[in-house]
Amino acid sequence: MHIVPRTIAASAALIGCLAASLAPAAAQAQQVYRIVGPDGKVTFSDRAPDPGSAEQQASPSLRAGAGVATQELPYVLRQVVARYPVTLYTGNDCTPCASARALLMQRGVPFAERTVNTAEDIDALKRLAGEASLPFATIGTQQLKGFSDVEWTQYLDAAGYPKQSQLPANYRRAPATPLVASVARPVPPATAPAAVQPAPADSRPATPRTPANPAGIIF
Repeated sequence: MHIVPRTIAASAALIGCLAASLAPAAAQAQQVYRIVGPDGKVTFSDRAPDPGSAEQQASPSLRAGAGVATQELPYVLRQVVARYPVTLYTGNDCTPCASARALLMQRGVPFAERTVNTAEDIDALKRLAGEASLPFATIGTQQLKGFSDVEWTQYLDAAGYPKQSQLPANYRRAPATPLVASVARPVPPATAPAAVQPAPADSRPATPRTPANPAGIIF
């Protein structure tokens, strides 16, 4: 099959379309929260618990690109990560997932990894991607379903990620975390029951029993 070389204009148009689809994802949720209330009731949310609460301290960050350490990155790469964070969703015994991970690591793309292994993870993935297929990735708001070396490379190029790794030697990628994070709501401390106060003793003198009041009733 003869492949017609792509013209410069066509290539520019493709890159323009890819870049337009890679809108910044500052508010995009990368983590689903499984919240267990004091009564044992389970709820799911894509919003982090209230700041300052025990739930917030126990849960991972919800901001886009959560799990990516950026303070050690070169300035240019740090700016790309801030605009177009990459999140990779993987599962156990998933060969294409391993290939996708290898591509990102070889290219030096900082990314957060979310694992999909439980029924709750699968349900959450369906809400995010519309289907339960792996690997799945997001670059900014752009979704990549299934692994294709050529397609993923095109999107990474359009986002501005360097073709060669610029990660410092001391960079360490954060470990993968489950897509659904279990967060237990703190149980309020039990209120101690009020101490039972003894009834005050009757200080009134006993009424003597008389033939007219044999029971000694006080009126």
